[in-house]
Amino acid sequence: MSSRQGFRRISGCGLALGSLTSCSRAPSFDILGSFFPAWLMCLAVGVLLTAAARWILLRVNIPIAPPILIYPSMTALVTFVLWFAFFR
Repeated sequence: MSSRQGFRRISGCGLALGSLTSCSRAPSFDILGSFFPAWLMCLAVGVLLTAAARWILLRVNIPIAPPILIYPSMTALVTFVLWFAFFR
């Protein structure tokens, strides 16, 4: 097999995979002239809502067993829920 045939085979596979994935426009926000991806905004809101939930839980004296697992999981949950709710 020559190197030219190998290149054709690899480029053919890349073309097939590229056509299957088909990139569409990703949702983004224009903030002061810069475009930020929507998932980044959902993550920022998720972090803020998790911080608010932590503050509420501390005020009500509800103990959280392993906070190093709970708060990142809560942030991910809120982020995914926001993403699915607004950007299906």
